[in-house]
Amino acid sequence: MPDITLRDATDADLARMHELDVVCFEDPFRFDLRSMRGFVREAGAITIVAESAFGICGFILANVPRRGSMASAYLTTLDVHSEHRRSGLARRLVTAAERRVAAAGSSFVTLHVYLGNSGAISFYEAMGYGRVGLAEDFYGPGLDAWVYGKALP
Repeated sequence: MPDITLRDATDADLARMHELDVVCFEDPFRFDLRSMRGFVREAGAITIVAESAFGICGFILANVPRRGSMASAYLTTLDVHSEHRRSGLARRLVTAAERRVAAAGSSFVTLHVYLGNSGAISFYEAMGYGRVGLAEDFYGPGLDAWVYGKALP
């Protein structure tokens, strides 16, 4: 496997990130380009891309909205190209994002996972995330999501 470096995303990466999202997820689990652009440009957004000599092979998008004196991060999406799955890349991306949101003042992070995505459920549970709720119809009618959360050191 080629060397993979992690770096902050730039606006120039948006089209390639969206292309990867289309490859990684089916409707209605993927974002359109406009929505992705909005998430990336949102105040408090942290976007990290994984890049090899062949281009972007993964990315993570987290948002740290400010609510009074308390900040809680949200992992909006984690995308890893199928050729790089089970290589530790997803773990590297999540760990890097957790460090960045903690440095931004967040003490807790949440995310949603489709009930039928057993691979993602296992992954996040192995990363220390615990199930904190159910979001009915989160992805559309009949497409519920588990809500996961994790306290950050």
